[in-house]
Amino acid sequence: MTTTSTGTPTRDFESNNTASGMCGYTLMNNQVGEVIAEVMRGKDNVTVTPLPSMIRIDAEGRVDVVYSEIDEAAGEEDGWFDQAEFEESMSTHYGRMIHLDDRTILFANPEDAAEYLDFDLRPVR
Repeated sequence: MTTTSTGTPTRDFESNNTASGMCGYTLMNNQVGEVIAEVMRGKDNVTVTPLPSMIRIDAEGRVDVVYSEIDEAAGEEDGWFDQAEFEESMSTHYGRMIHLDDRTILFANPEDAAEYLDFDLRPVR
């Protein structure tokens, strides 16, 4: 924290609670993480940021990790890449995550995830 010339404290950083409309995850920077990142680079709403020890994947609105796309990019048989393999490569995520048999979906907006699942968000009284 710094002060003004009159000694009044000022804040160097401010918070912003506005929804970003973004979702994403980080991957280990290894062979599997690089294959996933390469597939994600081909998606319109996705930004891939390679870092020294991880790979950051950020998406606008929603991102689907389609397991068969990863299988193909890795040159592996169908079914090699699955939820367990994804979770092993993923370090952390933000957004609402839904695992299905053939993909993992991340939503920036929790209401969109609830609608996808046909889940009623109204409080029960």
